Amino acid sequence: MCNQLFLSLTAGIFIGGVAGYLGSLMLSKRMALVAGPLGHLTLPGIALALIYGFNVSIGAFPFVILGIILIWFFEIKTKLPMEALTAIVFSSGVAIAFLFLPIEQAETALVGDISRVTLWETTFSVIIAFILFFILKKRYSEMVLINISEDLAKSEGLHVKKLNLIYLLLIAIIVALGVKMVGGLLTAALVAIPASAARNISNKLAQYAFGAMIIGAISSSLGILFAEVSDIPAGPLIILVNMFIFLITVFFKR
Repeated sequence: MCNQLFLSLTAGIFIGGVAGYLGSLMLSKRMALVAGPLGHLTLPGIALALIYGFNVSIGAFPFVILGIILIWFFEIKTKLPMEALTAIVFSSGVAIAFLFLPIEQAETALVGDISRVTLWETTFSVIIAFILFFILKKRYSEMVLINISEDLAKSEGLHVKKLNLIYLLLIAIIVALGVKMVGGLLTAALVAIPASAARNISNKLAQYAFGAMIIGAISSSLGILFAEVSDIPAGPLIILVNMFIFLITVFFKR
């Protein structure tokens, strides 16, 4: 049991931390809620994983990445807002999922189950989280500039379309990892709440970004520990801990 708890905590801390770090970018671009529809888009992959007995994050990857590529392509072709395109794509994914999602396994699909994470799944999650973190750290200032003004970014010689695709792919990957922890229903909160809490108590960009990462990691670990001593799934508890920390930061807002 202790070994299983260690695996769950390790995976949760790394996924939650990177999700918060990425959320600090998404919040500034008013994109935080996009992770919610993308989480729903993972449901067909989760359903297949549950039916055939393989890792839900692996099942989620192709569907959410396909969805991201479609959103990126449609944005270029139609110039419609990314939020609208995300809604179009994710609703199709949800419809497909509920054609064959086993009802008895719906809870795992919707709210996650990190308490049963394996050594291989933990190792995979940690490696991917490290890669995401270093890509984000390297490109963070460029993505912030694009968030401020795409025209200004272009004038500085940045390849905006390429960076937007990288940005969307990073979101897709963290969403796919997050479904193991909080399911396909709660992924928006995994990126939005730590970033919102960090913004309340930060007055510098570096404080904001790393504060969101720390809050995400702490919330995930506490949620998993609370789940260990209760019969409540870790996913909802992680989000509630995030919310509690956010409420505390409201009173210390700078």
